[in-house]
Amino acid sequence: MDCCGLLTLQKEPVPLKSIEVELEVRDHVATVVSTLNYENKEDKPLEAVFVFPLPGDAAVCHFSAQIGQTQIVAELKEKQKAREEYDDALSSGQQAFLLEESDESPDIFSLSVGSLPPGESASIRLEYVTELAVQADDGLRFCLPAVLNPRYQPQGSEGAGVQVMSVPASLVPYSLSFSARVSSPRPVSKVESNCSLDPLQYLNTDQTQATVKLAAGHKFDRDVELLIYYKDAHQPTAVVEAGQASAEPGSLMGDPVVMVSLYPEFPQSVMSSVTSCGEFVFLIDRSGSMDCPTNNSEQQETRISSARDTLLLLLKSLPMGCYFNIYSFGSSYEHIFPKSVEYGEKTMEEALKKVEQMEADLGGTEILEPLKHIYSQPCIPTQPKQLFVFTDGEVGNTKEVINLVKKNSGSHRCFSFGIGEGASSALINGMAKEGGGHAQFITGTDRMQPKVMQSLRFALQPAVEDVSVTWDLPKGSTVTVLSPPITTLFQGQRSLIYAQLTGQSSEAAEGCVTVKYSLAGHPSENQLHFSLSPAENSGLIVHRLAARTLISLLEMEAENNQEKEEVKKKVVQLSVQSGVSSSFTAFIVVNKDNNKEIQGPLLHRNIPMAGLMRCAATPCSLVAYSSSFSPAGLQYKCAMDDFEADCEVDYGCPLECAEDMHSYREQYNSATDYSEDSMDDMAYLTSFMCRSRALPDEEFKPAKKPPRDPLLQLVSLQKASGCWLLDPALAAALGKTNEEVEKSKPEKASSEVWATILALIWLHGFKMDAKDEWELLAAKAVSWLSAQKAPSVTECVEAGNILLGCSVQKTALGV
Repeated sequence: MDCCGLLTLQKEPVPLKSIEVELEVRDHVATVVSTLNYENKEDKPLEAVFVFPLPGDAAVCHFSAQIGQTQIVAELKEKQKAREEYDDALSSGQQAFLLEESDESPDIFSLSVGSLPPGESASIRLEYVTELAVQADDGLRFCLPAVLNPRYQPQGSEGAGVQVMSVPASLVPYSLSFSARVSSPRPVSKVESNCSLDPLQYLNTDQTQATVKLAAGHKFDRDVELLIYYKDAHQPTAVVEAGQASAEPGSLMGDPVVMVSLYPEFPQSVMSSVTSCGEFVFLIDRSGSMDCPTNNSEQQETRISSARDTLLLLLKSLPMGCYFNIYSFGSSYEHIFPKSVEYGEKTMEEALKKVEQMEADLGGTEILEPLKHIYSQPCIPTQPKQLFVFTDGEVGNTKEVINLVKKNSGSHRCFSFGIGEGASSALINGMAKEGGGHAQFITGTDRMQPKVMQSLRFALQPAVEDVSVTWDLPKGSTVTVLSPPITTLFQGQRSLIYAQLTGQSSEAAEGCVTVKYSLAGHPSENQLHFSLSPAENSGLIVHRLAARTLISLLEMEAENNQEKEEVKKKVVQLSVQSGVSSSFTAFIVVNKDNNKEIQGPLLHRNIPMAGLMRCAATPCSLVAYSSSFSPAGLQYKCAMDDFEADCEVDYGCPLECAEDMHSYREQYNSATDYSEDSMDDMAYLTSFMCRSRALPDEEFKPAKKPPRDPLLQLVSLQKASGCWLLDPALAAALGKTNEEVEKSKPEKASSEVWATILALIWLHGFKMDAKDEWELLAAKAVSWLSAQKAPSVTECVEAGNILLGCSVQKTALGV
């Protein structure tokens, strides 16, 4: 009998029909309400399991189920008790629903819908609150994760007990509707997205409130990213939220809580001095998944090729006198130099030759061991260590990695970059947060280079030291800070502080918070006065975010504490009191009003999740594995032993599947537990996406290497000192012949000065749209020119403009 409707890879009906998401953004925090609609069209009772991603720092605060006319609100309980209650309900024929966080990563949740009778529908309502991260261009980023990439789990790690089934994005069998409402004290200037949006609708004349919706027909096949821009975004703010009337005074939920948002503004005189020291360590993911395309466009640039181009810009932009090294990792790790070396022409060229050869050929994603090695290297005196980590975030031991970064936070700053759809927000944000750096995500049509160069600018800023926060409150009021101490401040980047306010104060009373710090030896401070009068209609957003912050600190403490059980009790108590989930608690709903026992054997269904599958250089490609959480860890299951045919993916890109799949099989064989079900999954999906056929040899000719980007071509010719040499390669990069360039050179000008000024004019004249990418290396070139004290700069600028057909002013070049 043929199946119809929504199917799993095993040709079974999928009970999840649609997801509705409502987003409410208030300034820089968001409340997200998701409704998941299920329907059992089978003739037997059903248990459906859906594993999905959420933002890593989200505070899940509500979970309820509507069955027919009955709505049941979930309770938060200790995780093992909740699991036992769920199992007991199912075994006694009752309906039950369980929502729990993965033990390995706080950005993965599993939702179990148990004993859904034949023909029955159920709606699950899930609510969470989250902070919105500030991007380099001052936009606030909200991401609704849709893609859950398989997480590589190193051998010997313990994983959670839920199963994940990934399918290509085009096969996701449920739809998404998404709407957002944005409000702020400041006007909303624009809202952008990687998905098609209906036009922004303003709700008032001062444009401080607006709504926006996803355009019709969107499939939940990629992360939905919103970038929200306010006018005057750098204003510090403080929001006081009243406590819960039913909660005990003196408790976190019973007292008012304040959320302070600070934007430090550093003196321009200090900011103009870029540091010329530092040890820069670049850690590059070379696992198989880095061979995926960077985005869904027709250009087939892969993540690893984008990382190579980014390393070129980084190496050209480093200041003379600093130290550097490059590590790459997969199942094993490599380094270019045994230890960090001083930056100069010889070491830069040696590193670039190795970078050119980098491919996504190191297997899995074991980031822990290279990090341990990097941290074991002794610090270089007067050269503060700056670590840049590039990964698509497909790891299963997230908490272990973040703990390691935290342990070494006193000796370095960590800047992290999540590449592609499905990168773990918990890993990327967690590493940057614990490492005192900055996190960036490269998704959709984003270019990696400008975001990475923004972080390099942060790393080159003078280090902020001796940060202290003091509070001034009316008599009778006290403050308990709930956030971890601020250790890092960056120009224009937000710092959030949560604090519990205890005691009585008048409605008109004011508080003051002062942040003091030392910047390049200069004492500085920023101050914010705020009203102690609680904000209206804020619900408990601030309290829940504060509770999530405190829970995260306690969870980290539990990982490194001999009295783990005592700390765990504190987490469970705080989680239950605040209604915010944790790694030690779970939401449980049991429909006790259903008097009629559900009859018949219980069918188990796993809901497929969008995943970005690797296969040579194809746009979305084959599933080479399905992944599952299992008692032995997050393991890869390959089912390609019997599949020997060459295949052609629907995109028309030929490849040899059997060879590619067997390479995966060899890589993960030692950590693999094969089951008949997983083999069936693979065989069905492979037959769906590939068709067997013999291809003539000429169809396997390697694709022509695309021409190099003109900007990168010019940048690749720059010397470590900052200058360019006058040679045929430079002339070609400028679009001229060598004779034209030589002939136009002013008589008194040296070849290097002439070449360097030509390069600067070309950058300013033709590549202003990419200024973020070349600004630092251009500044290095200007410094080199200044040091030459060349008398013919003005003549060179005039002659260079004529030769290149530009009109760039000498002042614009900075020379």
